[in-house]
Formats: sequence, structure tokens, C-alpha cells
Amino acid sequence: MKAIRQLLAALRRGDETFNLIENNDRIVVGVSGGKDSLALLYTLNLYKKFSKKNFLIQPVILDLGFPAFDVTIIKEYTKSLGLDLIINDSKEVYKILLSHTKEEKHLPCSICSRMKKAAINKVANDLKYNKVAFAHHMDDAIETLLMNEIYGGRIATFAPKLHLEKANITFIRPLIYARERQIERLIKEENIPTIGSFCPADKHTTREDIKLYLNNLYKKFNSSYDNFAYMLDNGKQLDLFFNKTAYQLDQDGLTLNPAFNKEDILQIYDIRHKVFVEEQNIKYSKEFKIQEEKDAYSFLIKKKNKVIGTIRYRILDGYIKIERLAIYKQYRNKGYASKALIFLIEYLKKKYTPTTLLVHAQYTSRKLYENLGFAQVGKPFIEAKIKHIKLIKKV
Repeated sequence: MKAIRQLLAALRRGDETFNLIENNDRIVVGVSGGKDSLALLYTLNLYKKFSKKNFLIQPVILDLGFPAFDVTIIKEYTKSLGLDLIINDSKEVYKILLSHTKEEKHLPCSICSRMKKAAINKVANDLKYNKVAFAHHMDDAIETLLMNEIYGGRIATFAPKLHLEKANITFIRPLIYARERQIERLIKEENIPTIGSFCPADKHTTREDIKLYLNNLYKKFNSSYDNFAYMLDNGKQLDLFFNKTAYQLDQDGLTLNPAFNKEDILQIYDIRHKVFVEEQNIKYSKEFKIQEEKDAYSFLIKKKNKVIGTIRYRILDGYIKIERLAIYKQYRNKGYASKALIFLIEYLKKKYTPTTLLVHAQYTSRKLYENLGFAQVGKPFIEAKIKHIKLIKKV
């Protein structure tokens, strides 16, 4: 089978699975001159003709200021596709990278990546385009997963689709289900011209080490690539320590359990606790959105594995805000809230000291916080038709 058919199939699968491309989308395609980005441009250009979707694509290449930058060949090639290449002047990037380079080390990849994304976001906004397409493929996703595990202590890779609120741009990766070797075949079969990277650090990065390691692994264990790729979609089989965490608050079955996803949040707002939901003026959609925010952390308070309440904190600039501490009515006045709060304070003290804890407590529950060392700041105020009081504690 010709490589273009495989890549079109991969692109269609990614599009249908992650809703990448919609009617009337205006998509900036990030082009570097390498095989991946030109394969993406070629495949997207064909997909536009056969997908029955109405969208525009605009190739953009960033002149980052690297020495010997020359994209004449690429400009001619994009013109042969009926597309005009935009060359964006981002020469300040190389100067900034040089200023951050440590002795005997190459240019900092993480800084470069952030600056390139900011630059191409600006181009998209200036052109009034709503999406930016990158050429990352499945091999890249697996490499990123392994790098995050080894160097970041986290199980994560990049997303097939990501909306940036501040920039009002959506990143998409249409070739997420494609293999690098399919892209290499496409370049040869379609005689697509490419140019090497202008970056002095090319082929001398940690990613290159990981790529070589994985390629050796794929050769030794034939099924490993397919299993890695399947793993990224296999949400039902996620089985790690984190989703079994239950911090012990007493010897009688009281625990504090981190909430990681929507299913955990739904445990808090079970239909049986309608009074609690109405009392707290809770909206599921808002809670789900908060759960996805990186600076917000929710916990379930459980009694013998049954949810009896919730507590949440948020990391803000210079302090930590305890946003919610709530116990279902039938479990109140038993000391459960105090135990959960005492544990959380010690937990935060170990993790973030020094910092300041802030809470807007209902006026009637101020004693709970004052007994734990919180001090009142200002006068009581009305929030959500309830009298509240602002208290702080330094840890």
C-alpha cells in the first residue's frame, strides 16, 4: 500500500477520534522544512479535497535566526501545491537561546519550544486563523511519554488537541496515529523535497537518545511499538498507585482520597445527596471545569469507603486557598471536618512551606479555623447570600 493512503487513513482516524478539523476552520500549518511537517502539509492538502470538509490551510515557517537559514526549496514546493509559504521573522529567538546556553551545552530545547509556539500563535492570531497544526506523530508521542517518565516523574505525553485560552488558539496534531516510517516512505514515493534542521543542537539532544533506545527496543520486542501506541488509548487499563491513594485520618475508616477525574467528582455529588448539592449551590459543569485546572486539587472525604464530604485547595500566587470544605448533613458535628482539615494543613506544610493559607469560611464555622491557628482578616462579608469571614494562617 502506498504511504499516502496510510497517512490519509491515519489523519482521518485522528480527525474522527479527537474532532480535530471542523467546517470553516482556518489552520496554520507549522512547517520546518523537515520530513514530518512537509508530510503533514501534503497530506492535509489532499485531505482538504476529499474529506467533504470546508477548511483552509496556510503553511508558515519561522525564521528563528539560526545560521544559514534558507528555505527557497520549501517555498517553491509549497507553491507547487497551490499554497504560498509565509516566512515569519522570529530571529530574536536564536539570540535569546544563546543567552540561556550554559557552558559546553547545546541550546535549551524547552525554551525554544515555548518561544516557537508563542511566535506561531501570534502569526495565527494576526492572520485571524483559529488553529495551528503540528506534525507530531505516534513515535513522537511515545518518545515524549518515556522522557516525561524518566526526567519528569509523570505519566504524560502531548495532546492530539489542545485549546489555549489566553492565545485563543487550538493546537491540533493530525498525524497523531501515523508512524514515522510511513512518513519517510511518503517523502520518497512523492519526491517531496526536504531540508535539514538549522538548529545547532539537532541530533544531539536527549530526545535523540530516547529515539535510538526505543528503536532498539522495537527491534528486540516486535510487539512493543503497537503496545505502546495502544496503551495511550487504553484508559480502562490505567492501574497505578495514584488512584488507590487513601490517606488515613483516624483508626475508624476515615480517609482523604485525591479526586483525579470526573468519575471521582461525581462521587461527591451523588444524586442521593440532593440537599447537599442545593445547599452548596453546586453545578456539575463548573466542578468538572475546575477539576481540569492545573492549580486546583480536590479530595473526597470518606468514611469506611463511603463519600461523606469534600475538600479542595488551589495554588495561587504567593498563597494557597482552601476553597471548599463540606460534609454531608448526616455526618456533621462528628469531628470529621476537623480531622480532614488538620491533615490537609500538615500535608500542605510539608509540600509548600513556606506559604500562607487562605480561607473564606462561613461565619458560623469560624471557630473551626481559629482553633487551628487561622487569624481573621477584615470584617465579615456576604458571599453567595451567606455571611463569610476571611482567615489566614502562615505555615
